[in-house]
Amino acid sequence: MANSRGLHAQVIEELGSSIVSGVLRPGDPLPGEAHLAAQMEVSRTILREALKVLAAKGLIETRQKTGMRVRDARFWNHLDPDVLSWRCASMPTEDFVGKLVEMRGIIEPAACMAAARRRDAVQLEAIGNALDAMEEAPDLDAWAEADLRFHEAVLAATNNELLSSLFSVIETALATFFVMSARTAKNFKYSLPHHRAVYEAIRRRRPNEAADAMRAMIDDSRANMRKGKSK
Repeated sequence: MANSRGLHAQVIEELGSSIVSGVLRPGDPLPGEAHLAAQMEVSRTILREALKVLAAKGLIETRQKTGMRVRDARFWNHLDPDVLSWRCASMPTEDFVGKLVEMRGIIEPAACMAAARRRDAVQLEAIGNALDAMEEAPDLDAWAEADLRFHEAVLAATNNELLSSLFSVIETALATFFVMSARTAKNFKYSLPHHRAVYEAIRRRRPNEAADAMRAMIDDSRANMRKGKSK
């Protein structure tokens, strides 16, 4: 059973990453079921289940006369964790990073305002603990993990389950972004003052200051990455 699940996940991973990375392009036909199952060395049952998952993600479609084809990128579920992961793994393009920064600029300042108004003592402590972990991080990996925890804690402190559940959707993309941003800086802890400013504003229950601090953090990160590219 475990082996079947492993093969199922493997087929999804292999086909999904091939589509998102551009190896298989929109409009490209997939081989027939029997041929594809033989090519991937899995049963047709496992293949069918994997193809259903990819169809649900908007990556492929099946038509009566033309068979299975790769769908245009506008139909993909771009916020699906797997799609995000595959896109990040194939090296995020400048355009993708720009869109991610734009999404953060829309969501996170508003989340900071809500957190400053509604956070409780336990939620504030979680943000503070993540900040402490960032300050003490010995390397880039530890920093990126603590950075993710910080942003997750801020979203949780909004006490809006729709906003907090959004974190699990964008976690992969954010993790990639944080690593890229920190890697282009001379000191990977360069954004610590901005994180501290966000924490202080939320602690003091000052929504506008919290939003401004988060905007400054996002703008600084964007500028830092552009600087890194121009070197």
